[in-house]
Amino acid sequence: MTLLDLTPRATATSRLATLPVVVIGAGPVGLAAAAHLLERGVDVIVLEAGDGPAAAVRRWGHIRLFSPWRHLVDPASRRLLEASGWVAPEPDAAPTGRELVESYATPLAELEAMRPRIRYGSRVIAVAREGMDRTRSTGRETTPFVIRYVTTDGIGELTARAVIDASGTYDSPNPLGSTGLDLLGTAGLGDRLVHPLPDVLGRDRTRFAGRHTTVVGAGHSAANTLLALATLAESEPGTRITWLIRNPTAVRVSSSTEDELGDRAALGSRLDALVDSGRIEKVDSFEIGSVERRGDGARLIGMRRGAASVHDTDLVVGATGFRPDLSMLREIRLGLDDIVEAPVRLAPLIDPNVHSCGTVEPHGFDELRHPEHGFFIVGMKSYGRAPTFLLATGYEQVRSVVAWIDGDMRAATQVRLTLPATGVCSTDLGGCC
Repeated sequence: MTLLDLTPRATATSRLATLPVVVIGAGPVGLAAAAHLLERGVDVIVLEAGDGPAAAVRRWGHIRLFSPWRHLVDPASRRLLEASGWVAPEPDAAPTGRELVESYATPLAELEAMRPRIRYGSRVIAVAREGMDRTRSTGRETTPFVIRYVTTDGIGELTARAVIDASGTYDSPNPLGSTGLDLLGTAGLGDRLVHPLPDVLGRDRTRFAGRHTTVVGAGHSAANTLLALATLAESEPGTRITWLIRNPTAVRVSSSTEDELGDRAALGSRLDALVDSGRIEKVDSFEIGSVERRGDGARLIGMRRGAASVHDTDLVVGATGFRPDLSMLREIRLGLDDIVEAPVRLAPLIDPNVHSCGTVEPHGFDELRHPEHGFFIVGMKSYGRAPTFLLATGYEQVRSVVAWIDGDMRAATQVRLTLPATGVCSTDLGGCC
């Protein structure tokens, strides 16, 4: 069995062959990578920063996914689960994030074959080559990776034959401003600035009840929060809602009849009705330049349609999307697109300047490769700053990547991916998907 390729230059040394593959992140895609590795008999260690599987998903567990179960279960993971007697949920039902964790991710992580290989409370802070910084080239491809991580007991290190980074993007949201930089005054807002996808109707209810909340962002995360706030306002007097976007329209939140995910299309229809009825105030074409704390609330300062403008509110929910945290990969040779920070071969397929549809061409190890031989970014993080990632995409990514790691080039290159289409684009450049 070869290490990463069928070419002689990548043939495994005797030491490399004894080392595990390290997967960063025990979310659905990271667990799927581990399942595929286990199915092929490849040793694996999963490092997860949280205290359980799919920790990020649990944080937005109150949100219902657009995709039904038939798109949410990885095939290799299904085979492992069903061998233990697991019964799949109704394929056409769309679960909440919490249900995804409880009915799928947790049973998968608790399998006898999987559980000993996951190390919780282990936050990766750096990936490098053993004895090499990124400037050294001789012998690099046959030198093990070093993965440094932090636990409550201190700092530890692992060596690995290959690394699959499935750490996601949930902890690195985009700033509110259109420059991509943190706005001047952001640090002073404190708890008036809220992380995306708060549990408005659950644990965060008292924070929003009877207050004016402004949701900034034009995607589905913003839409989910706006709908929850509208429900809250029905029973909590004084609850006000503003939706603030920088463009004239929010095309991604659409009620297109061509969207094959009905729940996604319905989201746009419901939001349109709330805006039309006045229950949600919509402020479009607002470019935020700075923010400041103002009494018990916040003031957004910027430009609207060419004129200076301010917007006062009590709370600001930043729902402007996410970006990859690349700080732990400083010593890894990455090949990232200049625009979306996705792997260079993948970027043209997902660049929102070209399209932002829910469909994407099939892609696998070849589109995910970096100059660092044996290192891959998969899952949501592989999309960089591009939106519309679906779990089924990540599952096919790791299937191909793991086949490549195992030297099975035939399986690695036979990439197949069928995703539900949206019928929507976020640009008017034409030729979507």
